[in-house]
Amino acid sequence: MKNMLDIRAKWEAFGWNTIEIDGHDFDAIFGAFDAARCHKGQPTAIIAHTVKGKGVSFMENVVAFHGKTPSEEEYRIGMKELEEAAL
Repeated sequence: MKNMLDIRAKWEAFGWNTIEIDGHDFDAIFGAFDAARCHKGQPTAIIAHTVKGKGVSFMENVVAFHGKTPSEEEYRIGMKELEEAAL
């Protein structure tokens, strides 16, 4: 029995060109767009593997924050963590 969670295999079974990337890597994202634009003859699905809340210690992989608005304090802390990571 095939793995039913193999998203790439599902898209390919319907005749789509598929590209899998790290959805947090901007070079990979732009490269996938370029590759999709250049690929002719079939549609392209870009599968971007991501982590919910990436870069914010108390949000990362916490399902409760998927769709939840952070409090003012959580926002302040999260933005500080993201700014420090960007340095």
